[in-house]
Amino acid sequence: MSQVPERDAIDPEYKWDLTDIYPDDEAWEAAYEAVSDRVDELREYEGHVTDDPETLLELLELREEILREVSKVTSYASLRSAEDTRNQEYQALQAKAESLSSSARSAVSYLDPEIQEFDEDEVEAFIDAEPALAAYEHYFDDVLRTKPHTRSAEVEELLAELGEIAGASSDIYGMLSNADMTFPTVERPDGESVEITQGNFTKLQKHPDRDFRREVYESFYEEWADVRNAVGTSLKNSVKKDVKYARARNYDTARQAALDGPNVPVEVYDTLVETVRDNLDSLHRHAELKREALGFDDLRMWDLYMSLTGDEGPEIPYERATEYIVESVAPLGEAYQSRVREGLDARWVDVYENRGKRSGAFSAGTYDTQPFILMNYQDDISSMFTLAHELGHSLHSELAKDAQPWQYADYTIFVAEVASTVNETLLTHHLLETVEDDDLRMHVLDEYLERFRSTLFRQTMFADFELRIHEIAEDDGALTPDRFDELYRDLKGEFYAPAELDDHIAREWMRIPHFYYNYYVYQYATGISAAVAIVDRILDDGEDAADAYREALALGGSEYPMDVLRTAGVEMTDSAPIESAISVYDDYLDRMAELL
Repeated sequence: MSQVPERDAIDPEYKWDLTDIYPDDEAWEAAYEAVSDRVDELREYEGHVTDDPETLLELLELREEILREVSKVTSYASLRSAEDTRNQEYQALQAKAESLSSSARSAVSYLDPEIQEFDEDEVEAFIDAEPALAAYEHYFDDVLRTKPHTRSAEVEELLAELGEIAGASSDIYGMLSNADMTFPTVERPDGESVEITQGNFTKLQKHPDRDFRREVYESFYEEWADVRNAVGTSLKNSVKKDVKYARARNYDTARQAALDGPNVPVEVYDTLVETVRDNLDSLHRHAELKREALGFDDLRMWDLYMSLTGDEGPEIPYERATEYIVESVAPLGEAYQSRVREGLDARWVDVYENRGKRSGAFSAGTYDTQPFILMNYQDDISSMFTLAHELGHSLHSELAKDAQPWQYADYTIFVAEVASTVNETLLTHHLLETVEDDDLRMHVLDEYLERFRSTLFRQTMFADFELRIHEIAEDDGALTPDRFDELYRDLKGEFYAPAELDDHIAREWMRIPHFYYNYYVYQYATGISAAVAIVDRILDDGEDAADAYREALALGGSEYPMDVLRTAGVEMTDSAPIESAISVYDDYLDRMAELL
C-alpha cells in the first residue's frame, strides 16, 4: 500500500535546514523572549514622530531593528508548523509568534498617522535637514498616498491588535484541511492501494484509467461534502472580514482596498476578467482538443487534468528536475543561474510530502535568512514546474535583498507572480528546444498548456468568483454553502463549456485556500501574462532584456509594482500582454494538435 510517510522517515538531505534561522528551539525561545521585551520601546515615540528629523530617523531605525527580529521569530515558527500541522508544540510556537507580530505592529501603528500630519513639503524639509531620511523617500510617498484611508492612531492600533483574530478563518480552514481531514484510500487498477491526499489528488487525476480517476474524484469531493458547513462558515466570515476592514478604512469595496495597498489600479482587475472572458473560445478549444485526443464522447470533470497524450507522463526524479531547472535559467545570466544551483545545494527546499505537512508549495524567508521552499514533490513534470515556480520567488527575494535596504526588500505579490512564472516559461522553452525524448517533449508541451489553462483561465475564474462573493457581502446578502455552490457551478460551466458538469464540482471552491487571501488569485493571471511578454523579450533581445528583468527584480519594493514591470518592459494597464499571452497559448495548442 502506498502511504504518506511520517516526517522522521524522510532523508534529511530532502528537508530544509532551519538552522539558518536558529540552531534549535531553545535559541528560538531565547530570541522570542528578547524581542518581546523590546516591543514596548516602540510605544515610547508615540506623539513625537514629527518632533524633529532626528527623532523620526531614530524611530525608523528602531522599528527596523525590532521588526527584523520579529520576522525571524515568526518565520521559524511558521516553517516548523508547516512541517507537520499535527504537531501541537509547533502550533503553539506559531501562535506565540503571531501574537508577538500583532503586538509589534500595534506598538508602532501610530507611525503612519503621525507622518500623515505632514504634507509633501514638510517631509522634504525633514529630508533636507537629515539626509539619512532620503532612504525612506518612497516609503513617505506611499504613506502620504494612503492618507485618505488611514485612521487615527487609536483606531490604527485597534486594527493592528485585531490582526491576529482577523486571520482566524484562514487558520481554522488550514487546520481543518491539512491536519484534521483524512481522505479515503482507493485501489489502483494494478491492485495497489493509495491514500488520497491534498498533495496527490491532482496527480491521481492524471491516471490513464478513467474509472479510477472518477473514483478518486468522487471520493475526494464526497469527503469535502462532510465539512461543507464548516468550510462555508469559514469562507463567509473571511469575506465579511475583508469587507469590514475596507469600510473601516473608508474604501467603497474590499477589492478597492486590497488593490490600493500595492497601488494597483482596479482597471487592471477588470481588464483581466473582461479580456479572458472575451477569449474563452481558446480555453474551450483546449477542452475539445482533449476530448478528441482521449477519444471520449464527452469530457467529464475527472478528465480535465488528463494529459492530451492519454497517459501520466514520464517520471521526473527530483535530482533530474533540478538539473533541468538550472539549465533553463541560463538566459537570465550566469550569476542568476549559479544562485539557483547554490540554493538547491544549500537545502533551501523541503522536498517530499509527509503526513501532516502543509499542502501545496510556497517560498518564504526573511531579510536575514536564506529562502525556504516547501514542496510536496511527486516525481512528475508538474512538480518540476512547481519547483521552478517557487525558485523564481526565492531568487526574486535574493536579488531584492542584495540591492535594497530592509524597508524596500519586500515586494508585492503582483510582481512576485511574474518572477515565478518567468521561470516556468523559460523551463518550457528550454525543454522543448533541447530534449530529444519526443515523449518527454510532448508531455512538457502538455504541462505548459495545462499550466496556462490553470494559471490564466482558472485563476481568472477564481478572481471572478472572489469578486462576486465579496459583492454579495457588500450588499448585505447571505453567503451560504448553497450560494457558494451555485455561483461556482455557474462559473465552472461558463469557463469549461465543452465539459459535462456534475454535483461534485460545485464543491471545488472548498479546497482553494487562496480564497482566504483577499483578492490574491488574480495576480497569478496577470503574472503569467507579464511573464510571457518578458520571456519573449529576453529570447529575442538577449542580454539587454535579461538585464532589464533582473533590474526590475532588484527593485524590490522601492517602486510601485506597475513601475517595476515597466522597467522590465511590460505595461499591465491595458489588455495587450493578456491578449499576447493568449496568442502564445493558441500557438501551443496548434503545435500540440499537429503532434497529436
